[in-house]
Amino acid sequence: MTSRRAKYFYWFHDLLLILRRADDEIESYENEEEREIAQRVFDRIEDLKVYEKPLAVELLPRVPFYPAEEYHQNYAQKNHLKYSYYRNASGRDAFIKKHWGEDTMPSLSTRAMGDYADFNKPSDEELRERLTPMQYSVTQEDGTEQAFNNEYWDNKGEGIYVDIVSGEPLFSSLDKFDSGTGWPSFTKPIESGNIVLREDNSFFQKRTEVRSRYADSHLGHVFKDAPPELGGLRYCMNSAALRFVPKEKLIEEGYGMYAKLFEH
Repeated sequence: MTSRRAKYFYWFHDLLLILRRADDEIESYENEEEREIAQRVFDRIEDLKVYEKPLAVELLPRVPFYPAEEYHQNYAQKNHLKYSYYRNASGRDAFIKKHWGEDTMPSLSTRAMGDYADFNKPSDEELRERLTPMQYSVTQEDGTEQAFNNEYWDNKGEGIYVDIVSGEPLFSSLDKFDSGTGWPSFTKPIESGNIVLREDNSFFQKRTEVRSRYADSHLGHVFKDAPPELGGLRYCMNSAALRFVPKEKLIEEGYGMYAKLFEH
């Protein structure tokens, strides 16, 4: 257990409820160090007075764990679109917003939970100075760049793609594929917590818009038309909303946690 994992548990559970199943309300630890970590996070939440009532959570020694079948593993990552709709409909996001604010899907990566959670978006004047007209149009005005005439549609370099405004990690070249559309396309995000999906009914179409969580940049749309063997989803992005960080510069630019992805 790490402090991030403990925070994640407390963040995503209604800590005021005693649920029917004992294992739903318990955070377990394997040794004294883990118990102390969980207790510190627990005490910190109590000190912050996030909730009006005492927390209904027990810290108990870990019991034997039996993993579920393979098709249950990493469900949220494998079925991101479906899971996002489920989360919203379940009321979980509304609960988190009520008690913790707007960040309803914090990432477990150190950088995402640190730098980007504290990101302060520049003023409109600053953005106009920093961004090219196309970058501003796409990210701030929900524009769309021209197909086959943008920076990354045919980029075959290895590395990650980050938000042009905040730098938050969004996609990996390992998940990029040639969709034939003329825009950079990906099967999934590298950090699902760094993107937000919204219903988009503009231009007499029903689509799902993709935005970055911390910069709130318009990135593009996600469609259910990718080949089944690739997962079925096509994240169709605008190059103007992205910045490519080649694998050789990941450590230098502060994205070292992703370097291992490209160790062939």
